[in-house]
Amino acid sequence: MEAKIGKMFESVSSFFGGGDQIPWCDRDVIVGCEREVAEASGGASEERKNESIMRLSWALVHSRQSEDINRGIAMLEASLTNTRTPLQQREKLYLLAVGYYRNAEYVRSRQLLEKCLQIAPDWRQASALKKTVEDQIAKDGVIGIGIAATAVGLIAAGIAAAASRR
Repeated sequence: MEAKIGKMFESVSSFFGGGDQIPWCDRDVIVGCEREVAEASGGASEERKNESIMRLSWALVHSRQSEDINRGIAMLEASLTNTRTPLQQREKLYLLAVGYYRNAEYVRSRQLLEKCLQIAPDWRQASALKKTVEDQIAKDGVIGIGIAATAVGLIAAGIAAAASRR
């Protein structure tokens, strides 16, 4: 019996708490990547500059700070036009999807993941994130329905209480 109750609480807590497997990035990693970009801008090859910018973008969209995430999204969107290969495009689209997921913009994240999967249909990482995003969209819908039903119930109860007083 205790095992069933434990599973129920675990299920409820995972429903409300999320549970994605996307890694987080600490501020010190971001600072190191920013330093690397600054050093690469001082005369390094174009390839080294692009690699250091990609590492910084990765760190930013995996941050816990929304300002960092937004900065990473802006960097990736700006660099998307300069993408030369499908692999680079796939990577940038995926990182954008992570950023939008972290910002709770699930529909936009799903759209970007669908583009990733058009480029690389068997990419497990993108498929796993897409499932997580779709689960989050469904969960938000269930929560929204619950809130709406509660509001309707409260209004009906208020009307019934007012009617009974007359």
